[in-house]
Amino acid sequence: MNKPDTPDSESLDWAQRLVRMNTVSDQSNLALIECIADHLRSLQVPIRLTYDDDRRKANLFATLGEGKPGGIVLSGHTDTVPWDGQAWTLDPLSGTVQDGRLYGRGSADMKGYIGLVVAQTRTWLQADLPHALHYAFSYDEEVGGFGAMNLIADLRDAGIAPAICLVGEPTDMVPAVAHKGVHRWRCCVRGKAAHSSLTPLAVNSVEAAARVVAHIAAIGDDLRERGPRQVGFDVPYSTSSVCRFDGGIADNVVPEEAHFTYEFRDLPGSDVAAWQRRVLEGAAALEPAMRSVAPGSGFRFDPIASMPAFQARADEPAVQLAQRLAGTRRTTLVAFGTEAGLFQRAGISTVVCGPGSINQAHQADEYVSLEQLARCEAYLQGLVAAPAG
Repeated sequence: MNKPDTPDSESLDWAQRLVRMNTVSDQSNLALIECIADHLRSLQVPIRLTYDDDRRKANLFATLGEGKPGGIVLSGHTDTVPWDGQAWTLDPLSGTVQDGRLYGRGSADMKGYIGLVVAQTRTWLQADLPHALHYAFSYDEEVGGFGAMNLIADLRDAGIAPAICLVGEPTDMVPAVAHKGVHRWRCCVRGKAAHSSLTPLAVNSVEAAARVVAHIAAIGDDLRERGPRQVGFDVPYSTSSVCRFDGGIADNVVPEEAHFTYEFRDLPGSDVAAWQRRVLEGAAALEPAMRSVAPGSGFRFDPIASMPAFQARADEPAVQLAQRLAGTRRTTLVAFGTEAGLFQRAGISTVVCGPGSINQAHQADEYVSLEQLARCEAYLQGLVAAPAG
């Protein structure tokens, strides 16, 4: 009999195995995907793989109970953020278990959850569930949700329409019914270089970029001071942020090129397109003066990523199911983005609920407690008796 604060040994073994694989977003995740796929194939579980353009990464979609009605998606992303420059005291790929915790990059976000799901496969098959269960393990969530977009498009083309999606991001096993969206762009500024003693003959790309950065900051000020509020979020309003800025080659050279990235994190129901139009209009207003000096100068805006905000109603099937499985009537809101908004836009009732805390994710010595893994294991085991919506 397992202790209530410790997951089954097979569940913990799978979580450790996945943590020990390097799936930082700029690396391939194929070794991890094939490891899971081989296990599922050995149990005669049908799987679908969808690849990125370079076939270096893949999503795995597997169905237990193919052809049965309804269907519950268990969703998790396989990629992780890097650990460069962080002060780890343990090997990030060690999967060390000590002091009641599983340590390693992705242990909380979110390989612990995926390992628990995979470990339940044999039990679910033997239970002969009256509904289908679907595994949806994606790539590139950390850099924009591109894998899930590809996976969902494949399901639509194949006519697969699950009823419910449970996204296993770390929420301390409290169902999360809303999160903000995140939308990122890269701005590239082209100016004209010159010796800094001849500044009037040049177009300073850094100064032009800085004016647009100030415009983005002003939009953020408007959102903070006059924008809508939603109680329950740590930051209860939408925000803007400029997160990277590069430009210039020397102290005495007017810079020809500059680049910066920025993002908006929007409350559900916000009009992000309107904010982006304001940015474009602010940049366009600067271009006539720039081009009077150098006709080829100006701004280019490239979209990087767009993950939609998510909000579910309290009476939705996914929310009610997650509450029953977790044994709580509580719900929460989370500040971080997930793939939930993508599944919701595909017409699937969705909720976010998983083991661990986002406060441990993306940090040095990332961990998930064994107690949280045990609670999630019990949550997943409850699917044997749960309706599929």
